[in-house]
Amino acid sequence: MTIKRTLLASVLTLAAGTASATSIGVTMTSFDNPFLTILLNGMKEQAAASGVELQLEDAKLDVGRQLDQVQSFIATGVDAIIVNAVDGDSTVSITQQAREAGIPLIYANHPPADVDKLPELASFVGSNELDSGTLQTQEVCRLLGGKGDVLVLIGPLENHAAHTRTKDIEQVISSADCNGMKIVDKQVANWSRTEAYDRMTNWLTEGLRFDAVIANNDEMAIGAIQAMKAGGVDMKKVVVAGIDATPDGLKSMQDGDLDITVFQNATAQGMESVKAAIAMSKKQPTERNIWVPFELVTPSNIKNYIH
Repeated sequence: MTIKRTLLASVLTLAAGTASATSIGVTMTSFDNPFLTILLNGMKEQAAASGVELQLEDAKLDVGRQLDQVQSFIATGVDAIIVNAVDGDSTVSITQQAREAGIPLIYANHPPADVDKLPELASFVGSNELDSGTLQTQEVCRLLGGKGDVLVLIGPLENHAAHTRTKDIEQVISSADCNGMKIVDKQVANWSRTEAYDRMTNWLTEGLRFDAVIANNDEMAIGAIQAMKAGGVDMKKVVVAGIDATPDGLKSMQDGDLDITVFQNATAQGMESVKAAIAMSKKQPTERNIWVPFELVTPSNIKNYIH
């Protein structure tokens, strides 16, 4: 009898513990993206360390699907929601729905359109994109001695990071130290290695002359490198820059192909997103913008980023 009571007490305690566990709904732009995989793994790592549950959903690059996922999280009564937004413009509706439901909302990596007007129960965790393209292009400028023709590969036009990184490139090139550089052409490749390969192949076919390729992320830089190598371009005569310092990007730098990348600490962003979600669910004070700094990566310091 005593044993039965003990077992029953244990079951009730376990059930109570499970019921009280913090539940966080997470909707990602896409599970099929190397950088976002690192971001998501950071969330998982912090969730495991904190004893919270994550409900994971893949928006598959679909705004409508992501909105439905947020509505589902609200309907099931999660304690907080983390959104890696597909499109910044769609976040106004997401913010409004979470605010009306009184559920804490954290935007991870991709800032919302209303990032400067987030309500009390909302926050953004990411890296300041004003630094990313700036660090990248300043190093390209240094390697080129302030002059040369440049091709630019751009992420999705609706993506805040792609817009800001491209603007960074243009501002650095128009500065006094780098105004001997000129953007010959720029094309959208949607963060994709395959699309970047196609864009670069077209540029080579057109016979464009260039001294550097500046890509908004490593995946596009790698796609451009693959196309150039397939087209017989001497990689020692062209500067290639990416952003994110992904494992593949670092491998490309070790191979002598990628000259520059900028480390965006996706793991830290993921972990800080979960920490913020937990804090807000417990009504603890949380910063509106939580910044994780960018860091320039070159062959001279790559050893600090290889794990």
